[in-house]
Amino acid sequence: MVKDINILEKVQRRATRMIVECRGKSYDKRLELLGLTTLENRRFRADMLEVFKILKGFEGISADSFFRVLCTKTRGHSLKLYKERVNKDVLKFSFGNRVIDQWNSLSEDIINTNSINSFKNRIDNYIRTKLGES
Repeated sequence: MVKDINILEKVQRRATRMIVECRGKSYDKRLELLGLTTLENRRFRADMLEVFKILKGFEGISADSFFRVLCTKTRGHSLKLYKERVNKDVLKFSFGNRVIDQWNSLSEDIINTNSINSFKNRIDNYIRTKLGES
């Protein structure tokens, strides 16, 4: 998986160097100049958006088929997900299990939106501030 990510990121690094205005600049500066993000940040955003749409009913898919929502009000937000222990890699790296830790780390402010566009704006701000554009 890491090998595949590195290969894809290498393609983006090379493609950004081909643009005349970006030559001689660092990879971070090239991404900033072009308004792009890293593959890791794009994947995080897409995963969180998909979880949001499933949990809020925008996808037409039952959330029970992917997740089990915790009913606790002690920490975090109201849509915390339960992460089951799994032994097989197929289950360990599946979408339903892979995104739970990231989803649970989001704040109540991001989770409690009613529209997809509002969630996108808030998750983009989260990526810029917390994860840092790299």
